[in-house]
Amino acid sequence: MIHYDDPTLYYIEDEIRYIYHKDVTGYPQSEFLLDLRRRLLNDQALTRESQEELLPHIIAFNDALRDALKHMYDRAHELYFQMSAIVPDIELTAKCWLAYDYPSLHPYQGEDRQGLYDAICDSGWNRIYDNGIPFPLGLPDGLDQSFDSFIGMDCPPPNWNEGLNMELTKDLHLIRQFHQLFDHTKFAITDFIFCRDFVFEFSTMNEEKLLNIESHGND
Repeated sequence: MIHYDDPTLYYIEDEIRYIYHKDVTGYPQSEFLLDLRRRLLNDQALTRESQEELLPHIIAFNDALRDALKHMYDRAHELYFQMSAIVPDIELTAKCWLAYDYPSLHPYQGEDRQGLYDAICDSGWNRIYDNGIPFPLGLPDGLDQSFDSFIGMDCPPPNWNEGLNMELTKDLHLIRQFHQLFDHTKFAITDFIFCRDFVFEFSTMNEEKLLNIESHGND
């Protein structure tokens, strides 16, 4: 069982909210708070009992993320071939983000949760997340990369479950992007496994022009 209302955790989250909304550039002094919060939540979430409870959400999130990335991958190639027929040397970048709204499936809800979610999703505060879910897809450099390769399913065993209970998750085929969110960002695992919606950004190398923004999910 995860104690989202633990007083120590609440104090840390309150400090994060306060600093973020007082001065969004105050990341350096708050890095230890984000790390401490992540550690406290993951210490609870990664016990075998808690992982068994969270397993359906881990599976559902991994599936939803894979579907979203496949949509992004296909759409990026479609846009690239359309544009490269007109501008042969075009370069296109596709990025995927968790939806901007605090997950409605999260078991802990409250008026303050969106403000906290804004802070931990901010690219200045969560720096590995500065280009979205690691890593962007770049074309034409990635034209020869299959979708399985993009999500890390082309290497044995095809399961990026480091840090999780290896027995419980041995057959889940967790994708590389799941691992990147879990192991390399400031997100606790419970920050993202309740997400089912995603946002894409497709852009050209011309920074003045945003090509397209699309969403993918249950809505």
